[in-house]
Amino acid sequence: MAEISFRGVQHRYGDRVVLGGVDLVLTEQRVGIVGANGSGKSTLARMINGLISPTAGSVTVDGLDTTSKGREVRRRVGFVFTDPDNQIVMPTVAEDVAFSLRRSGLSKPEIADRVTQTLSRFGLAGHADHPTHLLSGGQKQLLALAAVLVTGPDVIVADEPTTLLDLRNARMVSNLLGSLPEQLVLITHHLHLLDGFDRVVVLDRGQVVADGTPAQALPVYTGLLE
Repeated sequence: MAEISFRGVQHRYGDRVVLGGVDLVLTEQRVGIVGANGSGKSTLARMINGLISPTAGSVTVDGLDTTSKGREVRRRVGFVFTDPDNQIVMPTVAEDVAFSLRRSGLSKPEIADRVTQTLSRFGLAGHADHPTHLLSGGQKQLLALAAVLVTGPDVIVADEPTTLLDLRNARMVSNLLGSLPEQLVLITHHLHLLDGFDRVVVLDRGQVVADGTPAQALPVYTGLLE
Protein backbone atom coordinates (compact mmCIF):
# COMPACT_ATOMS: atom_id res chain seq x y z
CA MET A 1 0.00 0.00 0.00
CA ALA A 2 1.10 3.56 -0.64
CA GLU A 3 1.95 5.85 2.27
CA ILE A 4 -0.12 9.03 2.11
CA SER A 5 1.26 11.59 4.53
CA PHE A 6 -0.19 14.91 5.72
CA ARG A 7 2.22 16.93 7.85
CA GLY A 8 1.07 20.18 9.44
CA VAL A 9 -1.39 20.68 6.58
CA GLN A 10 -3.37 23.90 6.54
CA HIS A 11 -5.56 25.40 3.87
CA ARG A 12 -7.41 28.68 3.56
CA TYR A 13 -9.93 30.08 1.13
CA GLY A 14 -9.50 33.79 1.68
CA ASP A 15 -10.03 34.38 5.38
CA ARG A 16 -11.74 31.04 5.94
CA VAL A 17 -9.63 28.26 7.43
CA VAL A 18 -10.68 25.00 5.78
CA LEU A 19 -7.97 22.77 7.26
CA GLY A 20 -5.97 23.67 10.33
CA GLY A 21 -2.84 21.68 11.14
CA VAL A 22 -3.73 18.17 9.96
CA ASP A 23 -1.24 15.38 10.65
CA LEU A 24 -2.07 11.96 9.21
CA VAL A 25 -0.27 8.98 7.73
CA LEU A 26 -2.56 6.67 5.73
CA THR A 27 -1.26 3.25 4.75
CA GLU A 28 -4.35 1.02 4.97
CA GLN A 29 -6.08 -0.48 1.94
CA ARG A 30 -9.52 0.92 2.80
CA VAL A 31 -9.71 4.36 4.41
CA GLY A 32 -12.92 6.35 4.87
CA ILE A 33 -13.06 10.08 5.48
CA VAL A 34 -16.26 11.54 6.90
CA GLY A 35 -17.44 14.90 8.16
CA ALA A 36 -20.27 17.38 7.85
CA ASN A 37 -20.46 19.77 4.91
CA GLY A 38 -17.70 22.33 5.30
CA SER A 39 -15.56 20.07 7.48
CA GLY A 40 -12.69 20.07 4.97
CA LYS A 41 -12.94 16.46 3.84
CA SER A 42 -13.17 17.17 0.09
CA THR A 43 -10.27 19.62 0.32
CA LEU A 44 -8.24 16.95 2.10
CA ALA A 45 -9.14 14.41 -0.60
CA ARG A 46 -8.14 16.72 -3.45
CA MET A 47 -4.74 17.25 -1.86
CA ILE A 48 -3.88 13.58 -2.22
CA ASN A 49 -3.33 13.88 -5.97
CA GLY A 50 -2.42 17.55 -6.11
CA LEU A 51 -5.74 19.02 -7.28
CA ILE A 52 -5.40 21.41 -4.34
CA SER A 53 -2.13 22.45 -2.69
CA PRO A 54 -1.89 23.19 1.03
CA THR A 55 -1.24 26.78 2.04
CA ALA A 56 1.04 25.40 4.77
CA GLY A 57 2.53 22.00 5.48
CA SER A 58 3.04 19.19 2.99
CA VAL A 59 1.24 16.21 1.46
CA THR A 60 3.24 13.32 0.05
CA VAL A 61 2.48 9.97 -1.57
CA ASP A 62 5.34 7.53 -0.98
CA GLY A 63 7.60 10.53 -0.45
CA LEU A 64 6.49 12.39 -3.60
CA ASP A 65 5.31 15.90 -2.79
CA THR A 66 1.88 16.39 -4.35
CA THR A 67 2.60 20.03 -5.20
CA SER A 68 6.09 19.86 -6.69
CA LYS A 69 5.74 16.33 -8.10
CA GLY A 70 2.07 16.55 -9.07
CA ARG A 71 2.40 14.84 -12.44
CA GLU A 72 4.20 11.84 -10.94
CA VAL A 73 1.67 11.65 -8.11
CA ARG A 74 -1.27 11.68 -10.52
CA ARG A 75 0.17 8.67 -12.32
CA ARG A 76 -0.19 6.79 -9.06
CA VAL A 77 -3.36 8.35 -7.63
CA GLY A 78 -6.64 8.38 -9.53
CA PHE A 79 -9.47 10.70 -8.52
CA VAL A 80 -13.20 10.05 -8.93
CA PHE A 81 -15.51 13.07 -8.54
CA THR A 82 -19.02 13.17 -7.12
CA ASP A 83 -20.46 14.15 -10.51
CA PRO A 84 -19.13 11.93 -13.33
CA ASP A 85 -20.02 14.60 -15.88
CA ASN A 86 -17.01 16.50 -14.52
CA GLN A 87 -14.78 13.70 -15.84
CA ILE A 88 -16.43 12.41 -19.01
CA VAL A 89 -14.94 14.26 -21.98
CA MET A 90 -15.40 12.11 -25.09
CA PRO A 91 -18.55 11.32 -27.11
CA THR A 92 -18.57 7.52 -26.74
CA VAL A 93 -17.79 5.16 -23.89
CA ALA A 94 -14.77 3.47 -25.50
CA GLU A 95 -13.33 6.81 -26.64
CA ASP A 96 -13.61 8.21 -23.14
CA VAL A 97 -11.68 5.32 -21.59
CA ALA A 98 -9.08 5.45 -24.38
CA PHE A 99 -8.64 9.19 -23.79
CA SER A 100 -7.08 8.42 -20.41
CA LEU A 101 -4.32 6.48 -22.20
CA ARG A 102 -3.42 9.17 -24.70
CA ARG A 103 -0.03 9.80 -23.06
CA SER A 104 0.64 6.21 -22.00
CA GLY A 105 3.09 5.38 -24.77
CA LEU A 106 1.03 2.32 -25.69
CA SER A 107 0.39 1.42 -29.33
CA LYS A 108 -3.13 1.72 -30.77
CA PRO A 109 -3.70 -2.06 -30.59
CA GLU A 110 -2.47 -2.11 -26.98
CA ILE A 111 -4.80 0.76 -26.08
CA ALA A 112 -7.72 -0.95 -27.78
CA ASP A 113 -7.00 -4.17 -25.91
CA ARG A 114 -6.76 -2.42 -22.55
CA VAL A 115 -9.97 -0.49 -23.21
CA THR A 116 -11.80 -3.72 -24.07
CA GLN A 117 -10.57 -5.42 -20.90
CA THR A 118 -11.51 -2.43 -18.73
CA LEU A 119 -15.01 -2.08 -20.19
CA SER A 120 -15.58 -5.79 -19.55
CA ARG A 121 -14.36 -5.40 -15.97
CA PHE A 122 -16.93 -2.66 -15.33
CA GLY A 123 -19.84 -4.26 -17.12
CA LEU A 124 -19.72 -1.73 -19.96
CA ALA A 125 -18.58 -4.00 -22.80
CA GLY A 126 -21.97 -3.78 -24.47
CA HIS A 127 -21.87 0.02 -24.38
CA ALA A 128 -18.50 0.65 -26.07
CA ASP A 129 -20.00 2.73 -28.89
CA HIS A 130 -22.82 4.18 -26.78
CA PRO A 131 -23.01 8.00 -26.52
CA THR A 132 -21.75 8.94 -23.07
CA HIS A 133 -24.45 11.56 -22.53
CA LEU A 134 -27.16 8.90 -22.88
CA LEU A 135 -25.82 6.68 -20.09
CA SER A 136 -27.69 6.35 -16.81
CA GLY A 137 -26.23 7.99 -13.71
CA GLY A 138 -24.85 4.71 -12.47
CA GLN A 139 -23.32 3.86 -15.84
CA LYS A 140 -21.69 7.29 -15.97
CA GLN A 141 -20.10 6.72 -12.57
CA LEU A 142 -18.87 3.30 -13.70
CA LEU A 143 -17.40 4.94 -16.79
CA ALA A 144 -15.66 7.56 -14.66
CA LEU A 145 -14.15 4.77 -12.55
CA ALA A 146 -13.14 2.81 -15.65
CA ALA A 147 -11.43 5.86 -17.17
CA VAL A 148 -9.41 6.28 -13.97
CA LEU A 149 -8.55 2.64 -13.41
CA VAL A 150 -7.50 1.93 -17.01
CA THR A 151 -4.30 3.86 -16.32
CA GLY A 152 -3.32 1.44 -13.53
CA PRO A 153 -3.12 3.73 -10.49
CA ASP A 154 -2.06 2.37 -7.09
CA VAL A 155 -4.55 4.53 -5.17
CA ILE A 156 -8.13 5.57 -5.88
CA VAL A 157 -9.59 8.63 -4.16
CA ALA A 158 -13.37 8.75 -4.53
CA ASP A 159 -15.17 11.89 -3.37
CA GLU A 160 -18.78 10.99 -2.51
CA PRO A 161 -19.20 8.84 -5.66
CA THR A 162 -22.70 7.63 -4.74
CA THR A 163 -24.25 10.93 -3.61
CA LEU A 164 -26.01 11.74 -6.90
CA LEU A 165 -27.17 8.17 -7.57
CA ASP A 166 -30.45 6.44 -6.83
CA LEU A 167 -30.40 3.47 -4.44
CA ARG A 168 -29.95 0.81 -7.12
CA ASN A 169 -27.07 2.56 -8.85
CA ALA A 170 -25.50 3.59 -5.55
CA ARG A 171 -25.48 -0.07 -4.50
CA MET A 172 -23.90 -1.09 -7.81
CA VAL A 173 -21.12 1.49 -7.55
CA SER A 174 -20.49 0.81 -3.86
CA ASN A 175 -20.21 -2.94 -4.51
CA LEU A 176 -17.67 -2.28 -7.23
CA LEU A 177 -15.65 0.06 -5.02
CA GLY A 178 -15.64 -2.54 -2.28
CA SER A 179 -14.22 -5.16 -4.64
CA LEU A 180 -11.31 -3.09 -5.94
CA PRO A 181 -7.83 -4.47 -5.22
CA GLU A 182 -6.40 -0.95 -5.38
CA GLN A 183 -5.92 1.13 -2.24
CA LEU A 184 -9.08 3.21 -1.72
CA VAL A 185 -9.68 6.49 0.08
CA LEU A 186 -13.43 7.08 0.17
CA ILE A 187 -15.13 10.32 1.17
CA THR A 188 -18.78 9.68 1.92
CA HIS A 189 -21.90 10.60 3.88
CA HIS A 190 -23.24 7.07 3.37
CA LEU A 191 -21.80 5.39 6.44
CA HIS A 192 -22.87 1.86 5.49
CA LEU A 193 -20.28 1.99 2.69
CA LEU A 194 -17.58 1.94 5.37
CA ASP A 195 -18.50 -1.48 6.73
CA GLY A 196 -15.35 -3.57 6.76
CA PHE A 197 -13.02 -0.62 6.17
CA ASP A 198 -9.64 -0.67 7.88
CA ARG A 199 -9.78 2.91 9.11
CA VAL A 200 -12.08 5.93 9.30
CA VAL A 201 -10.97 9.53 9.83
CA VAL A 202 -13.51 12.06 11.09
CA LEU A 203 -13.07 15.76 10.29
CA ASP A 204 -14.86 18.62 12.01
CA ARG A 205 -14.18 22.27 11.20
CA GLY A 206 -10.88 21.43 9.57
CA GLN A 207 -9.55 19.27 12.39
CA VAL A 208 -9.21 15.53 12.86
CA VAL A 209 -11.51 14.68 15.78
CA ALA A 210 -11.53 10.88 15.51
CA ASP A 211 -9.32 8.30 13.83
CA GLY A 212 -9.68 4.56 14.16
CA THR A 213 -11.72 1.58 13.08
CA PRO A 214 -15.28 2.26 11.86
CA ALA A 215 -16.60 1.05 15.24
CA GLN A 216 -14.37 3.55 17.03
CA ALA A 217 -14.67 6.58 14.75
CA LEU A 218 -18.22 6.60 13.39
CA PRO A 219 -19.95 7.09 16.77
CA VAL A 220 -17.93 10.29 17.16
CA TYR A 221 -19.18 11.49 13.79
CA THR A 222 -22.82 10.66 14.48
CA GLY A 223 -22.47 12.35 17.87
CA LEU A 224 -21.44 15.57 16.12
CA LEU A 225 -24.70 15.52 14.17
CA GLU A 226 -26.95 15.33 17.24
